[in-house]
Amino acid sequence: MSEPLAPFATPLGRRVWKARYIYLFVLPGLLYFVVFRYAPLYFLQVAFRDYRITRTIWDSAWVGFEHFHTLVNGIGFLRALRNTFILSAYHLVFGFPVPIILALLLNELRSLRFKRISQTLIYLPHFISWSILGGIMYNFLSVESGLVNAAIGWLGAEPIFFMGDKSVFRGVLVGSGMWKEMGWGTILYLAALTRIDPQLYEAAIVDGASRFRQMVHITLPGIRSTIIVLLIIRLGNLLDVGFEQILVLGNNMVLPVADVLDTYVFRVGLQEGRHSLAAAAGLFQTVVAAVMVYSADRITKLFGERGLFEK
Repeated sequence: MSEPLAPFATPLGRRVWKARYIYLFVLPGLLYFVVFRYAPLYFLQVAFRDYRITRTIWDSAWVGFEHFHTLVNGIGFLRALRNTFILSAYHLVFGFPVPIILALLLNELRSLRFKRISQTLIYLPHFISWSILGGIMYNFLSVESGLVNAAIGWLGAEPIFFMGDKSVFRGVLVGSGMWKEMGWGTILYLAALTRIDPQLYEAAIVDGASRFRQMVHITLPGIRSTIIVLLIIRLGNLLDVGFEQILVLGNNMVLPVADVLDTYVFRVGLQEGRHSLAAAAGLFQTVVAAVMVYSADRITKLFGERGLFEK
């Protein structure tokens, strides 16, 4: 091996020089996080300044928490915050268990060929953008020519204006989101299932346990840690309910129930040019997400689980 350069003459430098190719391998990933994750933190001060796009940050007056005060007292922000929590609760209650159930069902399939075909079909919607899926949803749910309303008409009921009725639009958002991501969400659970010792199933069969009891007493406990970690991550994304989806499917008729924090920031920041107010809303969203992740992690450890942040 070649001799290290002069700056690497210390014991630590020699270890770095010895593993230099490994560090070069991880360098692109480190640069990505530095440039796109940590460097933008500098611009958080926009939320505390009276910033205009026609002047620099340092030329903008410092206004402290004025923009946060404006947010809290604004009707539009409070409505967006309420809608965000409601949609997040729906996604958490109805959407989070679906990949788990689907992974358990796929794990019970004995035909390998049928299992692969099923996985391919349920993974497919994840790779289709909401721009395309939005058109599909509009065609399926159309009042005049939609397949769903045609089926409702055959049953003798009145057609439903899915894309314009505020009482059902949240269900459309949650249902379409579940359909798009449920297959992709099974990947980690299926990977966790492979780590379960097959001898546990063999012992259960000898003891006369049915397939259902094997799933309850072996499979579910075997993937419990994975479920908890993904639940913590999901709670961290509690205020992220799908900007792209709502932007494509939403319209003015359902704005009172579909306007969330992401669309509020988009509208206020880009369309209205109130960049500081949008930055304050985005910072609020980030702080709430951090608090949710930490709180969920602490609660998890109180119940004896590992959580995300190990000492």
